[in-house]
Amino acid sequence: MVMLPWFKSGGPDALARTALSSQPSLEQAIDEVAGSLKSMGQADLALVFCSSSFASDLPRLLPLLQQKLQADHWLGACGGGVVGTNSANQPLELEQGCGLSVTLLKLPGAQINSFALDANQLPDLDGPALPWQQAVGADPAAGGAMLLWLDPSISGINDLISGLDYAYPAMAKLGGIAGNHSANHGSLLLADQVHHSAVGCVISGAWTLAPVVAQGCRPIGPIFEVEQAKRNVVLELRQGDELANPVTALQQVIETLPDPDKELLRHSLFVGLARNSFSLQQDRSSNPFLVRNVMGVDPRHGAMAVADSLQVGQRLQFQLRDGATSRQELDGLLAASQQSCQQPPVAALLFACLGRGQGLYGEAHVDTGLCRKHFPELPISGLFCNGEIGPVDGSTQLHGYTACWALVVPTQS
Repeated sequence: MVMLPWFKSGGPDALARTALSSQPSLEQAIDEVAGSLKSMGQADLALVFCSSSFASDLPRLLPLLQQKLQADHWLGACGGGVVGTNSANQPLELEQGCGLSVTLLKLPGAQINSFALDANQLPDLDGPALPWQQAVGADPAAGGAMLLWLDPSISGINDLISGLDYAYPAMAKLGGIAGNHSANHGSLLLADQVHHSAVGCVISGAWTLAPVVAQGCRPIGPIFEVEQAKRNVVLELRQGDELANPVTALQQVIETLPDPDKELLRHSLFVGLARNSFSLQQDRSSNPFLVRNVMGVDPRHGAMAVADSLQVGQRLQFQLRDGATSRQELDGLLAASQQSCQQPPVAALLFACLGRGQGLYGEAHVDTGLCRKHFPELPISGLFCNGEIGPVDGSTQLHGYTACWALVVPTQS
């Protein structure tokens, strides 16, 4: 296993180290990871990610780690796979099998507030923001960013995310939905306990998180306006003075596509929904689209169901997802993030969809490889999720097939 060098970013005492094990035994995995990290000393934050193969051992995981490593805050989750850095200082995406990834962060001047929320006892969305802030334990005036993981069994996910946005409107929130398993406990880790609802932490003060959200789709055809909709079902679209049901509109778009895109459309069609305005601007950089699954179509009436609620006047554009588009988008976003960072990050956290990785690219470790292209030697860890949490156009969204990156960076003065 590897102990990565610290980075002179925010002070000489800043330190980030990560270790990865694929041992099938929990005890062996912990020994391997702890052996690499034991010289770190007291850390401010320990992030622990494990694959679902360790689900039955989750109650023992943090207590065993805490016998060997020291940190003020412990946080993590179980997922379909893990991201970490091996002994050769190579970032790896372990999509299958056993995996334990641990990152220790020493962030001088940071304020860290860890928390757990019960999705069945959330504050009122129609009430004041203070009860939400008290539940999290962080002052919104202090700024910073939030890491957030949700258990796959909970309901009211959208209410929880909306409540946190209500309480902390200027704060980026990044994370995901943890993995499913058959054990009789949750999938989340906090302090020395397993949790079943929501856990997270706010990092503020001298340090924060820079978000990079790559949805991996490209638009096809024109931008339409929703003329008629019922909940999540599109009934009619408008383009200029022309009206058509969504199936007819899609057929017209298909006629303009090259043959490779027509073939790709059979299994990679999505819908992009504008979040910020209802004008028909073409500038996607300033008016990003939130990518959503197509749930089904009604050939008889031409209606289309999508995985989100809809409003009349909302902008909609059909989208295609493929490996080449995902590479290009993430590459560009990471390049832009590299240029915008006044000081380099000390670590990168990746929360990626189970549908990415080899299934999307046809090869492994592409997302982490692109990150290392722009941030060489950077410690990388993370989790494969059942849904990713990241900001789009100023609000927090639950994504699919997306790579949500959290770069640990000094707060810009």
